[in-house]
Amino acid sequence: MGSSRHNVTFASNGHTAHGYLALPPQGVGPGLLVVQEWWGLTSHIAALVDRFAAEGFVALAPDLYGGAVAHDREEAARMRAELPAEQAAQDLRGAVDLLLEHPGVAGDAVGVAGFCFGGGLALVLAAQEGDRVAAVVPFYGLPDDPGFDYRGLTAHVLGHYAEEDRSYPPAAVDEAAIRIGEATDRRPEIHFYPARHAFMNDENPGGAYDPLQARIAWQRTLSFLWGHLG
Repeated sequence: MGSSRHNVTFASNGHTAHGYLALPPQGVGPGLLVVQEWWGLTSHIAALVDRFAAEGFVALAPDLYGGAVAHDREEAARMRAELPAEQAAQDLRGAVDLLLEHPGVAGDAVGVAGFCFGGGLALVLAAQEGDRVAAVVPFYGLPDDPGFDYRGLTAHVLGHYAEEDRSYPPAAVDEAAIRIGEATDRRPEIHFYPARHAFMNDENPGGAYDPLQARIAWQRTLSFLWGHLG
């Protein structure tokens, strides 16, 4: 893990956490948290932070693994299992603080985009943080607990999921969307793509990258985030 992917530190959950922050060309914009896949704060996640910044967001990816990056599925599964969801959510709360206190961040609420493991954490964080999160975009991820209580969630929700995803099958996604609708006054906007899990990951660790579907999801995400954060 190169230190190039750590350029900010912040107080979080009683310790010091690290992350990668990128500013938009104009230096000011809405705050956006980018939550990693189970691989860690990889070059793929850092590149997404840069892409969001280029589109006008002050984007931050916290490093939930403290500098470690998984190189195979077994290692990723172990590292994820060793990070309790409560600790991860608390670490992310410190990252929300950093964004809301940053002089370049406009507005009093942030957006959250999470991928895989981070997609579930993004929804947990939105429920935990209430009005401090205005928009949440989970990509192919759900909370570990199928009965998760979404009652604190006030954010608008845009979900991107793959039709051919054994980890998060469409039926589980539909159930989560129903639970969000029942627990809050939000009706999630959910899209299913003719693709496999992690179709946005252009480093293609599982061979699932789909450039066309990734482009569609990206454009929908930008429109959604600007609609609720801009």
